[in-house]
Amino acid sequence: MIGCALCLFVMRPTPRPSTLEPTVLLTGFDAFGADRLAPEPVNASWLAVQAFNGSVVAGHRVRAEQLPTVFAQASAQLRRLLDAHRPALVVCVGQAGGRSGISLERVAVNRTVAHMPDNAGQQPRELAVDPGGPAAYFSTLPVHTLLRALHGQRLPAELSDSAGAFVCNHVFYTLMQVLASVPAHAGARGGFVHVPCLPSQGSPCLPLSTTVRALRVILQAAIGAARLK
Repeated sequence: MIGCALCLFVMRPTPRPSTLEPTVLLTGFDAFGADRLAPEPVNASWLAVQAFNGSVVAGHRVRAEQLPTVFAQASAQLRRLLDAHRPALVVCVGQAGGRSGISLERVAVNRTVAHMPDNAGQQPRELAVDPGGPAAYFSTLPVHTLLRALHGQRLPAELSDSAGAFVCNHVFYTLMQVLASVPAHAGARGGFVHVPCLPSQGSPCLPLSTTVRALRVILQAAIGAARLK
């Protein structure tokens, strides 16, 4: 009997944790355009996003990843990251010149009109992101809640109905299409946020510390809203 009991004790599998930390996927872009040719290439979205890599926000582990400013490669990389991390929340972030505050994007459109080449020299004109896809997808982030949270912290922010027609919108559309159609990502929420340039890039702009603070507010408010559902 002692031998049997010992055998059962040894063979018993190690219990798995009852819960695992849910993941937030944050993405930013590499430098593009004139900023790519600068002595120190910079993109405000990537600098802000990478500040969160490996941190825990509201009980969620944040993974920060960089996307290339190349149409096809950015979408393919995003799909790989979604499959690798299986995030509960996805916030893709891009840099928007000419904007002075945080832009919470509401609509991703199935349209590409590149007014400048991407980093691979490609400049598609009047092409669909997905010829067989719907005309548009809406963000599943609680954008009105996020806007109130940002304004509550006296951070400049607005709702936006145009993510442009460059690589940012391309990625935004891809994200929402995957979340809406791939069963493995059912229940995940996601959307796109544009941030201003840095002071070193010209004006209008926001300091990096302010943009990082705004992204933290966005993550906390989005996670909090999901818990209330």
